Amino acid sequence: MTLTSGFATGLRPDQVQPGSVQVVTVDGRSLCIGLTEDGEWGAIDNVCTHDGGVLGTGELDGNAVECPRHGARFDLFSGRVLALPAVRPVRAYPARVEGEQLVVELP
Repeated sequence: MTLTSGFATGLRPDQVQPGSVQVVTVDGRSLCIGLTEDGEWGAIDNVCTHDGGVLGTGELDGNAVECPRHGARFDLFSGRVLALPAVRPVRAYPARVEGEQLVVELP
């Protein structure tokens, strides 16, 4: 497979259930990648800005990723904070399917 742009995540789309998130490492970065129930892909940094929790082991509710440690919530597409105790956003990255691979755009 040839990527047109971006970085392959090592996951196939069929390995992620709708309404869930997973941890992936892309180009040396730990990311939380998710698939909404509506079929949209998103990716954010995998570390909660409140207390360092692993976001990719949390829950996805709509487009909100909930940190399993203290319940902070982040938007899967923009990285903005949706619920305290976090006050700083995480970085967000476009994600999509190319062929049979999940691909994330990194700066």
